[in-house]
Amino acid sequence: MLSPRVPELAALQMLSVVARTGSLRLAAIELGVTQQALSQRVRAMEVRVGVPLLTRGPRGSQLTAAGRLIVQWASRVLDAAAELDAGITSLRTDRVGRIKVAASLTIAEHLLPRWMVMLRDQQARAGQASTSVELEAANSVAVTARIAAGEADLGFVEGPRAPRSLRSRTVGQDELLLVVPSGHPWARRRRPVSAAELAATPLVTREPGSGTRQTLTAALAAALPGVPQAEPALELTGTASVKAAIIAGAGPGALSSLAVADDIALGRLRPLAVSGVDLVRSLRAVWSGGPYPPGGPVRELVTIAARSSG
Repeated sequence: MLSPRVPELAALQMLSVVARTGSLRLAAIELGVTQQALSQRVRAMEVRVGVPLLTRGPRGSQLTAAGRLIVQWASRVLDAAAELDAGITSLRTDRVGRIKVAASLTIAEHLLPRWMVMLRDQQARAGQASTSVELEAANSVAVTARIAAGEADLGFVEGPRAPRSLRSRTVGQDELLLVVPSGHPWARRRRPVSAAELAATPLVTREPGSGTRQTLTAALAAALPGVPQAEPALELTGTASVKAAIIAGAGPGALSSLAVADDIALGRLRPLAVSGVDLVRSLRAVWSGGPYPPGGPVRELVTIAARSSG
């Protein structure tokens, strides 16, 4: 019989996330809880264990020596629990043979196919039946709505912040690039495009609700608080249509580096340096329910996404 001092698996996983991210704030974002709630959970764990696990100060929180030691010991326990989880899942292959994934267009087009192949190969190596993945591509707002309504098992979104109504984990990062065709006047400029210039320029943009549009709007608002942004030159659904309009000369646009890499390599588009605006965004897995993705192929796919994007 274990003593009451031994924390539950969920608490050990939580502390491991704090150790890995090095920050209560970042750990709270990944776990989909508030920083205050996470801090309270750590305090409850400290009471249970009987030793301080975090040192809290004006510059943030850090694991104590005891906290680091518990995380080290817990890693073996969590690995064994993951093995047990995978084993139980393998006994239920008839009930987990299909999952439905909703993903933002950028992730669906450029990342998920590779992740799905990696999932299939991993299951083959483990002697497990291959999971059939039904993929739906939509903008980030639509993906969030699908997950919240229980219409998909797992979602992947881009954007400046995690959806508050869902659990989430950051699996990678992406950057928006400001691009123009080779014949555009900006293609020959040597100095970066400033935040003020970008905000004042009518751009070819994705539709409202897309992670690309949200990231650009939020980045400009953060760089230029209170400064209005120009109305779009064109507002289009889908990355391909936005790229086609930019290449045709409708105006500059900001798109994922993943989406424009081939066009830049072929000389159809030219990337421009931008100053004073942070166009890096997080890629997140989202789900409903508990603080961790459901066991089985859903969790395996999240782990693969985080490992391959890291």
